[in-house]
Amino acid sequence: MIKLIASDLDGTIVAKDGTISERTKRAFIEARESGIQIVFVTGRPFRYLTPIIDAFGGMGKVICSNGAVLYDLEQDEVIWSRTLSAATARKASEIILELEPKAAFAAETTKGLHLGEGFADRHHNFGVQAVLDLTSDSIDSEGIVKFLARSPHLPIDKFYASAGPQLAQLVSVTHSAFDVSLLEMAHVDIHKATTLHEYCQRLGIAADEVMAFGDMPNDIEMLEYAGHGYAMSSGHPTTLASARFRAPSLAEDGVAQVIEDLLK
Repeated sequence: MIKLIASDLDGTIVAKDGTISERTKRAFIEARESGIQIVFVTGRPFRYLTPIIDAFGGMGKVICSNGAVLYDLEQDEVIWSRTLSAATARKASEIILELEPKAAFAAETTKGLHLGEGFADRHHNFGVQAVLDLTSDSIDSEGIVKFLARSPHLPIDKFYASAGPQLAQLVSVTHSAFDVSLLEMAHVDIHKATTLHEYCQRLGIAADEVMAFGDMPNDIEMLEYAGHGYAMSSGHPTTLASARFRAPSLAEDGVAQVIEDLLK
């Protein structure tokens, strides 16, 4: 019996235009009405949850920033966060710069986004943000939930393969985008599955009672944790290779199809 459905957002149920299809909305709402818990699990910070707020209002909890934040949509509040120190981020940046001297950095904190020189280009609009200063006391007081490193020319899989092993004892490292070479780092003990497991324990739900959906490498641990982990057929090859099950593509409303079959 499935008691909880955990779903990634971008590339899984959220299309490139930032929308969720009516079929997918209906499937999740019907699952919730049937008594199944819903939790969305995303690399996005809690400030950028517009697609699910538009689609579902205040339904459920959201695991944000690849597991560093548990956010309550209904109460509009952070339940807890697990942060990275500025000193650790500085050390990570030094290691990365030895491998990729042209890397640029940014940090998401519990209060906002801090951008380093060269991180954003004219194609990106991040809204209001602060300048990244990893020597500042203020950034430690805010708490870094995700540290970002961007390469202007290395393909993401090469960037990840070279930096990941060097950083493994310092931070958790993943990536979640096809179109930008971006490493996403958090507290060394944090990824989507650790926070999902903790949340399930609070509810008394076992891993084999969880159905999960994702498409990118930052979803792998979650799909491996869930007794019913589905990689989107439109997802990253590494994610597809690691998942027990495969869902049809986002364009085919793959998540909705699997939930509809579950509810029959």
